[in-house]
Amino acid sequence: METVKCIKERRSVRKFDTSREVSRELIDSVIDVSRFSPSWKNTQVTRYTVLTGDSKNALADCTNTWAGNGDIMRSAPMVVALSIVDKRSGYERDGSPSTPLGNGWQMFDCGISAQSFCLAAFDAGLSTVIMGLYDDNAAEVIGIPEGQILTALIAVGYAAEDPAAPKRKELSDLVTYKN
Repeated sequence: METVKCIKERRSVRKFDTSREVSRELIDSVIDVSRFSPSWKNTQVTRYTVLTGDSKNALADCTNTWAGNGDIMRSAPMVVALSIVDKRSGYERDGSPSTPLGNGWQMFDCGISAQSFCLAAFDAGLSTVIMGLYDDNAAEVIGIPEGQILTALIAVGYAAEDPAAPKRKELSDLVTYKN
């Protein structure tokens, strides 16, 4: 698929076809593409935990922050949890921050990986939605290792809906040119 077409046509899907599973080979191929995302000094801090079955449902049961995310997860055949290795991206080897953003840079890197993941999934015929609302104990339920931070949950599956494109701001509202 063409890159521009993929970016413009991919939608956040919140209802999935519960009768269709996503194969391990297919999700591995999506993650394989996503791992090529750029990162600060090639630190490659993003980690992927794929949840299905009981582990996915346990996570869905602990989403009291916004119950709608639990419903989305239950309808999706899988949820991919993105986490980052803490204090590596945007830091020097001695542990000192390299930029004024401090911990912010690692979130930037993970965001790039999340977008790459969603675009690769769309290219493979899958639908996704990135969820950032989850309870404080979600990392424990998932089993995120010490030294990593849970950053996002991505529901993955085959769409049961075809959402319309949301309204976009005009280019003139987003761009400023200065000499």
